[in-house]
Amino acid sequence: MHLSRFPRLRFAHLPTPLEPLTRLSEALGGPTIWIKRDDCTGLAGGGNKTRKLEFLMADAKAKGADTIITQGATQTNHGRQTAAIAAKCGMECHILLEDRTGSEDVDYVSNGNVMLDQLFGASLSKYPGGTDMNAAMEEVAATLREEGKNPYIIPGGGSNPIGALGYANCALELLAQANDMGLKIDHLVHATGSAGTQQVW
Repeated sequence: MHLSRFPRLRFAHLPTPLEPLTRLSEALGGPTIWIKRDDCTGLAGGGNKTRKLEFLMADAKAKGADTIITQGATQTNHGRQTAAIAAKCGMECHILLEDRTGSEDVDYVSNGNVMLDQLFGASLSKYPGGTDMNAAMEEVAATLREEGKNPYIIPGGGSNPIGALGYANCALELLAQANDMGLKIDHLVHATGSAGTQQVW
């Protein structure tokens, strides 16, 4: 696979470590379990979104975007990472937050990622649970275009074919690490939310 065909910004801390979970394997009586440390990808707290954003932000820049729009739940990690890279690239960032819990706890609605989004200069807007968030992003984009901006929409979780390139790259990275370590991998387990990582495996 020739990922060099696709535009990419390089800001992730790669390759991330591949480490054995010796004590967990012992506690379970086997099998041998390893973990790919994608919490170490850098940017603003790490996580899987950093890999996706290398390709998504490169596509945004290639299309002349000056503003990024994305969406997620109130405490979206994806939103935090998007706000951070938009700030680094000198772009405006608009994050649409969907209230999926109904929580009014100030620590949930105002702290954590919400506070970091604001520190990174993102504009936040809140929507009730069940809102068509893709349609809402299109509405925001239309308003911004009327203001003379050139917005680029990143779907929730960065989950589209462009974002999935980040995990195509991760698969190649993992393969190279396993080869270098003489490690045979029988099963691969990963978390899934917006299914963007799952598109690759």
